[in-house]
Amino acid sequence: MRFKYLFFLFLLTSFSSSFAQKWTKSATNTNYSETVARPKLVVGMVIDQMRWDYLYRFYNRYSKGGFKRLINEGFSVENTFIPYLPTQTACGHSSIYTGSVPALNGIIANSWYDQTLGRDMYCTEDKDEKTVGSTSNAGQMSPKNLKVNTITDELRLATNFQGKVISISLKDRGSILPGGHSANAAYWHDGLTGNWITSTHYMSNLPNWVTDYNAQKISDKFFNQNWNTLYPINTYINSDSDNVTYEGKFNGETTSSFPHLTKQYVGKNYEMIKSLPYGNTMTVDFAKLAVQNENLGKDAITDFLAISCSATDYVGHQFGPNSIELEDTYLRLDKDIEELFNYLDKTVGKGNYLFFLSADHGVAHAPEFLNKNNIPAERYTTRAIVKGIDSLLQQKFQLNKAIINIANDQVIFNHKVIDNSTVDFTAVKSTVINYLKKQRGVSNAVDLNNLQNTTLPDILKTRLENGYNPKLSGDIQIIGNAGWYNSSSSSGIGHGGWYNYDSHIPLVFMGWKVKPGKTNETHYMTDIAATLAAMLHIQMPNGSIGSPITELTHQ
Repeated sequence: MRFKYLFFLFLLTSFSSSFAQKWTKSATNTNYSETVARPKLVVGMVIDQMRWDYLYRFYNRYSKGGFKRLINEGFSVENTFIPYLPTQTACGHSSIYTGSVPALNGIIANSWYDQTLGRDMYCTEDKDEKTVGSTSNAGQMSPKNLKVNTITDELRLATNFQGKVISISLKDRGSILPGGHSANAAYWHDGLTGNWITSTHYMSNLPNWVTDYNAQKISDKFFNQNWNTLYPINTYINSDSDNVTYEGKFNGETTSSFPHLTKQYVGKNYEMIKSLPYGNTMTVDFAKLAVQNENLGKDAITDFLAISCSATDYVGHQFGPNSIELEDTYLRLDKDIEELFNYLDKTVGKGNYLFFLSADHGVAHAPEFLNKNNIPAERYTTRAIVKGIDSLLQQKFQLNKAIINIANDQVIFNHKVIDNSTVDFTAVKSTVINYLKKQRGVSNAVDLNNLQNTTLPDILKTRLENGYNPKLSGDIQIIGNAGWYNSSSSSGIGHGGWYNYDSHIPLVFMGWKVKPGKTNETHYMTDIAATLAAMLHIQMPNGSIGSPITELTHQ
């Protein structure tokens, strides 16, 4: 027995010594040149208000190097939808980059009523920050209201904050929310001065290259060009006629038709660049400067450039999705994208960058356009409905000023008034819901705190649940009729609903590790961040509920 014990001890000692030598040898001979396979640069482009069908509606007019290259060389996720309400800019950018929904990420709309403060809260508002780059208050912004992190934050964490994240958009929310909490920089446009600015959340002074760019007053150079169609106007056969009453007019113009004389804005109204296709060109040009001056994609550590093109949204709101202005804007954007691809090919290298394109929301058709083509639709307004509810609550419950407003298609009650009364709030909501269901343009109205007991289709119920945040949202959701638009104006159009024209968005990946192809499986905006995380081998954002698009990641 003693011999067996000594023999076993000998074997154990020998094994331990051998294992220790091998571990030490392995540790000292680690090949640090072997790294996780990642692209040098990720470029995310969000086209504000781009409906999915724009990929194909203008396809025959696109150049080979822009949208066509993206579609033909890339992988298109054809049935990508927004899984929440309302479909707005701030929510869309947040959802794309967090993989989350308003119920979790806290960005329930572009703005919302804060019951605690007793006022509206803007999505990126932060009075504790200061403007960097101008004397206006347009830089008092930060991602403070975003309650989860982003795929850009996760890339920063995964690279121990060595990978750079730069975010750019004419809109503050289109830049700040994609950049996340830890971006190196987020830049947006100040309509007062025409400068690209940022906030003290990111830096105390603008880099020299941004200051030099601002000094050129590029907006004035674009204004001096005026805005006429890129091609002969009679070739715009995919659009409505040029001068119709339901298109908005620029200040000083008597019609909504071409040409639009923008020279009047030189040195006077820099905000107007956002309503011209030149705003997209300026955004893309500024993004290329960021690649150059921030040395993005120049080393083995992955960087991220987030671009949001906002002019498409302003043009779409003013003129509508069937206008010549909108078609011309996309034909010009196509050329901007081609130039961006060519620039990235040259500077970062074709195949070294991963590019994806999506949208924050779609847009409805102008009801008047649908009507003249025998498709039912109308405009309606909630202004009269608010007065009607207020009068009803005074009459039935003796409640004065118990409703604050209807915002984001939600009824906002004054909880202080109701809480200080003896009235049953459930009865109040039931009364208002019954009233709303009788109103023109209203398809349904539901108690957001009691969705499980509604008879809504599951897909709509899920979208309402995903958009509902009990601390921030209203109490009753109004669901409008398909094709109807809530507006007090007789021109222009918007978005916000759950119907396909608002919720079906493009999603195309191209470049690093992406083979050409497409899928018609249903996916959601929340899957974008999860897919990027899978491709980059990094953690998903902490509030992500999406899933990787395996048709792409398993190529």
